[in-house]
Amino acid sequence: MEITAQDVVGGARQCPSPNHDERPPGRDINLLVIHNISLPPGQFGGPWIDDLFLNRLDPDADPYFQNICKLRVAAHLLIRRDGELVQYVPLSKRAWHAGPSAFQGCDSCNDFSIGIELEGADDLPYADVQYQMLAQVTNQIMQRYPAITSERIVGHSDIAPGRKTDPGPAFDWPYFRGCLHQAIDLS
Repeated sequence: MEITAQDVVGGARQCPSPNHDERPPGRDINLLVIHNISLPPGQFGGPWIDDLFLNRLDPDADPYFQNICKLRVAAHLLIRRDGELVQYVPLSKRAWHAGPSAFQGCDSCNDFSIGIELEGADDLPYADVQYQMLAQVTNQIMQRYPAITSERIVGHSDIAPGRKTDPGPAFDWPYFRGCLHQAIDLS
């Protein structure tokens, strides 16, 4: 897996979302934010995450969708339960994933972060293949953007406390960090 000059992740299924724009001039990409998503909540598989990020979510497909179908959001990447990697936004662009947020005194984390969604829920264990893929793609991102260090990999809950809880208590940070160190050692 390599990242191209156009900030496309090789091997990822490309699913271009309109929910992004240019980053502010002079802002370095220096933060990686891990999220979770399942649509409907607690259910996995299906086209609904793609549909949300592509602004085509059918509000009649599930009652929950009526409240979110008009949102204009997208992460840069999604890792599905089976380990499939999907890219919605080039890494160099500002994806609309973090919302109101702050990290170490800097507001608007979308300006300087890359967002990765894991298909999951706060209270359900993530699949091992997701941790492995997350470690691989994180390693590539860190090589491309060296200002993203292991100390600058956070959960959505870390940058939007009280508003967001993901990736939740089911996310095994020590295990992920071990997988990441292994991926770095192999590169």
